[in-house]
Amino acid sequence: MMRIVLFLATNLAVILVASLTLSLLGVDHYLSGSGLNLTSLLIFCAVFGFAGSIISLLMSKMMAKMSTGTQLIEQPRSEEERWLLETVAELSEQAGIKMPDVGIFPAQQANAFATGWNKNDALVAVSAGLLQRFRPEEIRAVLAHEIGHVANGDMVTLALIQGVVNTFVMFFARIVGYAVDSFLRRDEEGEGGVGIGFYITTFIFEIIFGILASTIVAWFSRRREYRADEAGARLASPHAMIGALARLKAESGIPDQMPAQMTAFGINSHLKQGLMELFSSHPPLDDRIAALKQMR
Repeated sequence: MMRIVLFLATNLAVILVASLTLSLLGVDHYLSGSGLNLTSLLIFCAVFGFAGSIISLLMSKMMAKMSTGTQLIEQPRSEEERWLLETVAELSEQAGIKMPDVGIFPAQQANAFATGWNKNDALVAVSAGLLQRFRPEEIRAVLAHEIGHVANGDMVTLALIQGVVNTFVMFFARIVGYAVDSFLRRDEEGEGGVGIGFYITTFIFEIIFGILASTIVAWFSRRREYRADEAGARLASPHAMIGALARLKAESGIPDQMPAQMTAFGINSHLKQGLMELFSSHPPLDDRIAALKQMR
């Protein structure tokens, strides 16, 4: 139920912000009797494309806490929580960023994530399963990996890339929709606007272009995992980072409890095979371990 509420609230915010921005920019309609206004269309698509990714970024900490059930550690209630806070504080200082909020989320799969709109206002959380089964040096390496994401500004960069992708998916889908609709209505002279063909074609091509564009976002996501692994190796140690990834590989049979919208932000993700690998947010663990061994 909470995920539905978050989904509706986010989309309502996008519509309100985008509508207000378009009004301030003086952009009314990109369709007129004279045809398609490409400048207005591009502005329209950019506003809606970036509004969604930026609002999601600004709300990312709240959404992550609510969707994963993360409990922030305000005051440590155990030696384990105290160690967790001290370790994150140490790693953050090494990375040159402000200490993020630290939390634990109730999942048996070993996982962790980092999110936040700013590298000095972030959240790092680990799963209960990871804390229970990993050795301290492996947990430290996982935390270093997440701190690496924050220090590298990966959340902001991913949001900007998603905004660009959203913009061009909407833009080109509407151009194709207009072209198809014009072809279907070529014998209807003197009638302005568009027909139902425009909306159907646009909807279909938004799905097609969206699927193709998601491979670009996934490619970047895989690149940033390698960079975060390197950061984890520098902040902790290559041996500990390799050991943490090997332990994640050994536990690959445990069901993934991470919400779908948070998968790209976790350190662990189920491996996809064949063509589906193009849509994977994480490289294979074997490849990540091999890259760290070469670095070492």
